[in-house]
Amino acid sequence: MELVKKMNVPVEFLYETILKSVLSDIHSQTGKKLSEKQLQGFEYEKTFSKHAKATIRIEEIMKNEFYQYRTTSNKQDFLVTYKLRPLENGSCELHYIEKMESFGYLQKLNDVLIGLIWSPLKKRRFKEMLNQIEATHVKESTGA
Repeated sequence: MELVKKMNVPVEFLYETILKSVLSDIHSQTGKKLSEKQLQGFEYEKTFSKHAKATIRIEEIMKNEFYQYRTTSNKQDFLVTYKLRPLENGSCELHYIEKMESFGYLQKLNDVLIGLIWSPLKKRRFKEMLNQIEATHVKESTGA
């Protein structure tokens, strides 16, 4: 999945929102409270359900510019990249890239079929989440 969206929030606000989410996930999964400087290269195991676990590795992070992580399980490898670019008037552009590699023929076939069905829904939900981030910024900046 790939998405480019102009966001009506400052690049700093979007970056901080992503950062808070990452730090919260790490804390809930590991009990550790990390700082932003400790994230690069940090790796932890995340439990998604009773039978689904994966290793998450933060590959690269650059303040207000870039965030990339990799999620690896015995079935797939996901690489997710957020590229942030400031624009005029306190807005920014988000370039979101998600790449997946499946392991094994049956898993690849299954992922293609599931992707055809769920991809539009996933993209719509991601856009809704970005709209919520914009709405949060409006509320915080207007004091509403």
